[in-house]
Amino acid sequence: MELTTPISEQDINKLQVGNIISITGYIYTGRDAVLPKIVQACDTGNIHNININLQGSVIFHTAVSIAGIGPTSSNKLEIEDSIRKLSRYGVKIHLGKGSISPETIQELKEQNSIYAIIPPVTALLASKTTEKTLVAYPELGMEAMYRIYVNKYEIIVAAAHGESIYDR
Repeated sequence: MELTTPISEQDINKLQVGNIISITGYIYTGRDAVLPKIVQACDTGNIHNININLQGSVIFHTAVSIAGIGPTSSNKLEIEDSIRKLSRYGVKIHLGKGSISPETIQELKEQNSIYAIIPPVTALLASKTTEKTLVAYPELGMEAMYRIYVNKYEIIVAAAHGESIYDR
């Protein structure tokens, strides 16, 4: 299945655990240093002061460096906590690696959002990432938030509608 950002509610409704999806369009990046700052900006209403629109968005749990782009573990406290909160603010797909808690899976279900994983193939992802723009918190270096343009990133749905591939 191919999806283009922004992701709609109808897109999410069609997905099932184990589906392989190809995503094209702009997605955001962030990991444990920046995601709590994005949550705080949302909580305080300051997200509009940053060039970020989370409605229908995808957040990839990664840093952007000259070495390439590859997923980090999504079950780190700061990242997993952000998954729950950012889903409420419109993020539809959280992309990373590793298992997440049943509580996070339930929150994803309630917000009609999903968690997907991507194999750690940094070189391949770099070839499918055609544009990178720093959008927030430059002082965090490669862990700042970027907006990247991706072309046919292939991902696997790992948690959707209250189910997880890690529970099978």
